[in-house]
Amino acid sequence: MMNLKNRNAIVTGGSIGIGAAIALKLAQCGANVAINFRKHSDEADKVVEQIQALGVKSIAIQADVSNHKDAKKMVDKVVKEFGGIDILVNNAGINWDGVIWKMQEEQWDAVINTNLKGYFNYISAVAGIFRDQKSGRIINITSINGLRGKFGQANYSASKAGIIGLTKTIAKELGKYNVTSNAVAPGLIETDMMRNADEIVKEKAIAEIVLGKMGQPEDIANLVAFLSSDLANHITGEVIKVDGGQYI
Repeated sequence: MMNLKNRNAIVTGGSIGIGAAIALKLAQCGANVAINFRKHSDEADKVVEQIQALGVKSIAIQADVSNHKDAKKMVDKVVKEFGGIDILVNNAGINWDGVIWKMQEEQWDAVINTNLKGYFNYISAVAGIFRDQKSGRIINITSINGLRGKFGQANYSASKAGIIGLTKTIAKELGKYNVTSNAVAPGLIETDMMRNADEIVKEKAIAEIVLGKMGQPEDIANLVAFLSSDLANHITGEVIKVDGGQYI
């Protein structure tokens, strides 16, 4: 298991799904973990309890990732509560699908503001801290659909592609300060939302996967923990797919 003892982490969207799995994995590796939530307060409290039971610190903060001031306030609070920040995992995201000729401006703006601007908000809030302390890990959760596009997901795919460009730019800007910036691109992952999806939709998606099965949230969490650790000291600017071969 990766050693993240005495590291302090933020995981956005950490109350459910992939985000919750990431938060728990980082805690299992010894990190103190703060998560944000927008509306899943009960779920966030449960994740915090599970993390604290591991003997590390954890807090949940209600924050809208698309709000620049909320992001800054959360980072400031984490620094005050934990004494610093070492790891940022941008994970919070939404989808609101529709073909481009039917997509409304509201759909476009909501997805871009959460999925792309939200990542910018948190990165900008920690960048100065990471630069000054000359260390830091930024891990951005993107999607294979940001690499290949997806029918009916112009807004989602564009946001996830934007995250890849943002990740690489931040790697170049902060690299000389010993800060790494990497992206993880999941394929089809078995979350509650996917388990409740239409069976035909699931069958078509699984048919794309070379390994013939959906991934688990822990598959993403394991890679995030590795990228957060000293074992990944010389990895930056990368986009790593975790998709069971769905992309190829």
